[in-house]
Order: sequence, then C-alpha cells, then structure tokens
Amino acid sequence: MGKTVMVTGASRGLGRSIAYELADAGYDLWLTYQSSDAKALEVKEEVESKGVKCRLMKFDICDREKCASVISEALQDETPWGLVNNAGITDDGLFIRMKADQFDRVVDTGLKGLFNVTQPIVSAMLKKKQGRVINMSSVVGIMGNPGQFNYAAAKAGMIGATKSLAKEVARRNILVNCIAPGYIATEMTEGLNVEAIAKSIPLQRLGDPKNIADMVQFLLGKGGDYITGQVISINGGLC
Repeated sequence: MGKTVMVTGASRGLGRSIAYELADAGYDLWLTYQSSDAKALEVKEEVESKGVKCRLMKFDICDREKCASVISEALQDETPWGLVNNAGITDDGLFIRMKADQFDRVVDTGLKGLFNVTQPIVSAMLKKKQGRVINMSSVVGIMGNPGQFNYAAAKAGMIGATKSLAKEVARRNILVNCIAPGYIATEMTEGLNVEAIAKSIPLQRLGDPKNIADMVQFLLGKGGDYITGQVISINGGLC
C-alpha cells in the first residue's frame, strides 16, 4: 500500500486495536506512547510481523516542545497519509469535588494534546494536498455523564475542533472526522459494572475495539473520500 498512518496512544486499548487493524490492511505505522516501553515494543513486534513498517514515538502529547521535536524529525522522512488522535485519559469525580488538576490533566490531554500533534501533521499534509485526520471523541462528549465533567468537556471540545478544522482544510483534500465510541470493552471499562452498563445500551452489550478500528480503516480508505466534518457514533444505540 505504501501509506503511513500515525496513531497516538497506541500501546494499549483502542489505539492498539486500531494499529493491528491498520497493519492488517497494509498501512505502515507511526505509533506514539508515553510511558510503557514494554507494551509499545509488543505492539511494534506484532505490527511488523504483518509485513509493514512501524516507528515508535515516545512523548507526552501535552509537552508541546517534545511533541514538536519528535514529529518534526519523523516528517523529514515522509508525510503520513493519516492521523488518528486516539490518546486520552479519564480522571472521574463529581464536579463539586473535582480538583483543578483533575480537570486540567484530562482537558489538556484531550485538547492541548490534540493541538500539539495535529498542527505539525496537518501543516505537512497541506503541502502534499492530501490526508485524513480522525479524532477519537466519545459518546460522553455528546450526551454527558455524571462524574465526567472534565472528560465530557474534552470530548465535546474535540467535536467542535473537528468540524472547524474540516472546513479550513477541505479545499486541500484533507478530510477531518470524529468517531464517538460508546462503551467499548478495553482497559478503560475494566472495574466497571459491565452488566449494569449493558442494560442501558439498546444492543445490550459493550462494543468490541474492532468495531472502532473498522470505522477508522473505512474513513482512511476510498469509501471515506467524501466524508468530512462528521461525528460518527458507534455506541450500540446509546444515544
């Protein structure tokens, strides 16, 4: 295929599943992670076993200087076809008791991190007059959720950012979309009352990471070439 896709937060959860799916489809990968070298190397080995190239990029997406340094070095070699902004964190708590650092950490990761990664990549895409950007929001950014004021704010902000950027870069053949997953069975749902959650979902079950990865692949491919500025919900009918 010869196309490269950058996936942030790719050492676990949705990011890892997306990386595996894209490797199966023949995409070369740039995979970012923040801390676990062992998990990142495990993903790299699995990806490369599928016959594609994989570049690991270790940095905190909230650190603008480090982010710019690592990405600019990679851009000297090539411009990726796609960017999947998947990295995100939760730090839940009722609004009235939420600490300022809880809010800052979650919103900074979701929005400042989005800005830090996307700006240099899109700048390079503009010169090539092509590219796809996929931002991973959440059903929580659409419908809200008690105890997730910070997370909802970050994910709702991502939706607005997606729509704005899509309008700015469409004339250069760069498509920008947002996926809003519902409850997906990953590390982020471990420890939750899955049975109770499933009862609130019309399909009566959690989603599989592959449901999300398949949509990412679709949006990066030929089928997604007339879709931009959209929020695609994958949530089992939750909202």
